[in-house]
Amino acid sequence: MTVQAARILIVEDEEPLTLLLRYNLEAEGYEVDSVARGDEAETRLKEQAPDLVVLDWMLPGLSGIELCRRLRARPETKSLPIIMLTARGEESERVRGLATGADDYVIKPFSVPELLARVRALLRRSKPERVADVLSLGEIQLDRVRKRVTRGGRDIDLGPTEYRLLEFLMERPGRVFTREQLLDGVWGSEVYIDERTVDVHVGRLRKALNRGNDVDPIRTVRGAGYSIDERFGKMA
Repeated sequence: MTVQAARILIVEDEEPLTLLLRYNLEAEGYEVDSVARGDEAETRLKEQAPDLVVLDWMLPGLSGIELCRRLRARPETKSLPIIMLTARGEESERVRGLATGADDYVIKPFSVPELLARVRALLRRSKPERVADVLSLGEIQLDRVRKRVTRGGRDIDLGPTEYRLLEFLMERPGRVFTREQLLDGVWGSEVYIDERTVDVHVGRLRKALNRGNDVDPIRTVRGAGYSIDERFGKMA
């Protein structure tokens, strides 16, 4: 199933956070753009609306709350999915953000996997054609809706971590991820565990996927990390 990548605009003035979000969203297969000022974002959004906006509450030039209000007032962006980021955790501020028109609200610091899940859920509701429900590579299929993995029609029994690891790799076939990148993408950057834990879960995933003389779709790149072999779908 070939799906055109959803376009996401990050409006955030903290550069390290912008880089973290961009890396993880691009790793999920999205096209990502970013701006650091609210007024620049308003201009960009008038030129071309993305499929979703990740919007910080406090911004130079124009606040996120005011930008959200203006976007909701324009017919072209009235239904544009918006996830608001803020350090404010009080219930009254959450209510204010949602009342302004934001679709979801995430408090800093937040879990990157949780944010990615919220992005996917919003896109599934607003742009279902932009989010693949089934990832396929050769005879392996991963059904995100039913949380089911099959290989050649055979059900593959995976634990939640192995499932997410396979999903993460299948989203970018051929791309080599270091153990650190896999830890950030699958476990989350705020979870402190040894990188060798990745090796254990890759081993479990391989054991579940492969039987007998099955071709192993997972590549180990010495000194680098792991990837799903993009040639797997073309192998006999």
